[in-house]
Amino acid sequence: MARYHGKSGRLYASTTGTGTAVPVASLSHWSIDMATDTAETTSFGDTNKTYVQGLPDISVSFEGFYDDADSTIYTASTSTDGTKLYLYISTNAASKYLYGPAWLNFSLDTPVDDAVKVSGSAAANGAWGIRL
Repeated sequence: MARYHGKSGRLYASTTGTGTAVPVASLSHWSIDMATDTAETTSFGDTNKTYVQGLPDISVSFEGFYDDADSTIYTASTSTDGTKLYLYISTNAASKYLYGPAWLNFSLDTPVDDAVKVSGSAAANGAWGIRL
């Protein structure tokens, strides 16, 4: 069993839904939430609440520092057919990643007392896969 440090994580994105994904520069964090919907099915006489499982709701968030040499995230956020995302756990484990088509959102934060930061989020735009 191997464990990994987050310093080698990486997010790849394409600028269109059919484009080639490239590593996004200057990011320092990504996270994914794959929470699954549940619907309550508790009936008379049950001894506890019961549920049935629905679909996963994939949402991604990321952040880092603005890099004027890389407009991938901004361009992907304006794409009319979405983007392809690849979230690598570590570049030291190239076969361990999550991937799929997504709709991307982009934000910039420019404080007077800190570095300019980029952040964003993504929602699934089709089926996702996991290779962990």
